[in-house]
Amino acid sequence: MRECVIKPIIGITTYQEQASWRGWHRHASLVPTDFLNAVADAGGTPVLLPPFGAAAEAAAVTAGLDGLLLVGGADIDPARYGTDPSPHTSGVTPERDTWEFALLEVALEEDLAVFGVCRGMQIINVLLGGTLQQHLPDVVQHDNHQSAEPEFRKNLVFLDPCQLPGSVLGEQAVLPCYHHQGVERLGKGVRDTGWSKDGVIESLSLPDRRFVLGMQGHPEVGPDRNLFREFAEAARHRAARPRRRPDGCAVL
Repeated sequence: MRECVIKPIIGITTYQEQASWRGWHRHASLVPTDFLNAVADAGGTPVLLPPFGAAAEAAAVTAGLDGLLLVGGADIDPARYGTDPSPHTSGVTPERDTWEFALLEVALEEDLAVFGVCRGMQIINVLLGGTLQQHLPDVVQHDNHQSAEPEFRKNLVFLDPCQLPGSVLGEQAVLPCYHHQGVERLGKGVRDTGWSKDGVIESLSLPDRRFVLGMQGHPEVGPDRNLFREFAEAARHRAARPRRRPDGCAVL
């Protein structure tokens, strides 16, 4: 008999940007295919989650998910962590913030596997009461974390080998990066698990959860899919359990 392999459903948030294609120039919900390929290669089924509302809609959507992937993009509104915007904070998109914070809150309540990349890592920290440095060059006195051009830079990251992502990648990893903001104060229950040589926090996790991982770097553009395989495996455990609708009824 052929063995049935459960493919977890991974919801992926989207950038909200002006985009161009075939002569059209329009506002669009989009995501680089690197994220889609990374999820699919790891055995998951990617589903895009453009901004769609807030708490009620997020609960309805996450009822059909096994994992949540929070991707990069524009800066988070500093009001979310109790401060005024600096002159360097830009691209704030209130509807995206509202949607993604609502998705993450429900995902944590329902113990979904969660992977936050770049902005996604910052959302995890801020939701749990942490704060951000709004412009790292003002703090570390260099701009090595973000090129002047739209291209990734290689960043050597030192990792705690006993926690994600070091338990998968080892004690060091070179990761592509492109970010001008970073974690300032950690949120409640959040553990920093990776650092660049200038002291910037490069990864974090919630050790009491099956899989909640945030990374400032961009593992989706590298050849190593091991982190995404761990993510998909954690989501697969969720997929093996009966699903429930937001009203608490089982989905048959």
